[in-house]
Amino acid sequence: MQKNNPWQQAKEQLTKSAHHIDLDPLIHAYLTEPERVIEVNVALRKDDGSVAKFKGYRVQHNSHKGPYKGGLRFHPDVSLDEVKALAFWMTMKTALVDIPFGGGKGGISIDPKTLTEPELERLTRLFTRRLAHAIGPDKDIPAPDVNTNAKIMEWISDEYGKHTGKKTPAVVTGKPIGRGGSQGRTEATGLGGAYVLMEVVKHMGLDPKNLTVAVQGFGNVGYHIAYFLQEYGFNIVALSDSKGGIYIPNGVAKIEQVQRCKEEKGYLAGCYCVGSVCDIRYKKQVMAEILRQNKY
Repeated sequence: MQKNNPWQQAKEQLTKSAHHIDLDPLIHAYLTEPERVIEVNVALRKDDGSVAKFKGYRVQHNSHKGPYKGGLRFHPDVSLDEVKALAFWMTMKTALVDIPFGGGKGGISIDPKTLTEPELERLTRLFTRRLAHAIGPDKDIPAPDVNTNAKIMEWISDEYGKHTGKKTPAVVTGKPIGRGGSQGRTEATGLGGAYVLMEVVKHMGLDPKNLTVAVQGFGNVGYHIAYFLQEYGFNIVALSDSKGGIYIPNGVAKIEQVQRCKEEKGYLAGCYCVGSVCDIRYKKQVMAEILRQNKY
């Protein structure tokens, strides 16, 4: 087992917590393994006629409090052990806030940026059909996660309805507003992270205006946590995505400007660079600029 195996880490966390609270050994054993693990293979005919094969997963860890609930991620590093760990953590999160859901998680080992939109839609619909027997409003409710969004959730909802013969928008969360989605869902995760950080800062007696923030990952969650932290007075000095990053020692003036730039260019590097080299290809120059401006 690899050194940084997330599932091993999750089980170690469970064992440590179980000892701390003197957890019943039967409950401990029950939580140590998922209730169900679904592994599927999907063959996709691409636009050029070639065929590609992908592996997908859905782990249903625990349903004691209600239907499984958790995201679907599309990422090349998705693995069964990662998904098992994420499903376990979903069980813990839903129990901690005392909502009537269990823990689930899933994904496909794929970089969606290598697919055209029609290819991505076909892959999503094929994956949905493989999982259709095991998901549903009273069974397991997938949601957006890394590299998945409202459009992908809409495809899942539509395909699930075709498979079951019944329109069932509640099979997923995170749908577009016009397709039964909830207002506030898009910014919810980033805003929640901002709330948590604000409570930590208050507890430590710190002033947000004296703190700088670097956000790693400028997708939906990263954008919104940066946006709300800036609203709370934090100074956002660095942002990055999968293709590069920017560093602005004096702070980003408006997070929305960076977001608009990324949407126009398709990547973050080079967006709203004031007084520094931003493209990750010039890492040495970036570090030199950071050191110069901070006089280390």
